[in-house]
Amino acid sequence: MDLLTLTAFTVAYLVAVLVPGPGVAAIVARALGGGFNAALPLVVGILVGDLLYLIFALFGLAAIAHWFSPIILIIRWASALYLLYIAWQFWSAKPGSEQIGAKREESAWKSFLAGFALTLGNPKTIVFYLALLPTVVPLDQPITVLGFVELTAVVTIVLLVVGCGYAWLAALARDFFQSPKALRRLNRGAGVIMASAAVFVALRG
Repeated sequence: MDLLTLTAFTVAYLVAVLVPGPGVAAIVARALGGGFNAALPLVVGILVGDLLYLIFALFGLAAIAHWFSPIILIIRWASALYLLYIAWQFWSAKPGSEQIGAKREESAWKSFLAGFALTLGNPKTIVFYLALLPTVVPLDQPITVLGFVELTAVVTIVLLVVGCGYAWLAALARDFFQSPKALRRLNRGAGVIMASAAVFVALRG
């Protein structure tokens, strides 16, 4: 893939990832509630969802994704309900219990699935890959193996850096709150953020 196209895609994707949306809100909320490590599986889940949409777009499956819009709608509502469940866990958490943190393998797996489902139902992701991507990357020509690897690398690096950056900053802010009263407020604030992300995912078409 030529340098100009790859640069244009990188810039467009970086802007799309940096702009706060449901994914960023979920990452921040998870890091606030359980620390940096608790947010990592969520970031990976979001990444896998992004890569799936990238494959859809690059290999001409945008139409198939459109045909399955009822399934996308179900996924959107399911992810919204799960985010509300996590929001309630944050809100009702006892200071110091950190039950939201991914301390068990099951919790990390559920966090990964939440990130994956969130991406599949995120209208911002859908719009970028199925509408904006063709304006940056010429999809009327067969994508080469090298071009696919390059785009996949850009998505992986940018999302991991930005996602982990948001998680690190949120976890750093969390460390400043050590008293039970402050932790309770922080947990409830994280719950509000997560619930807001759920409402955004559910209502945006």
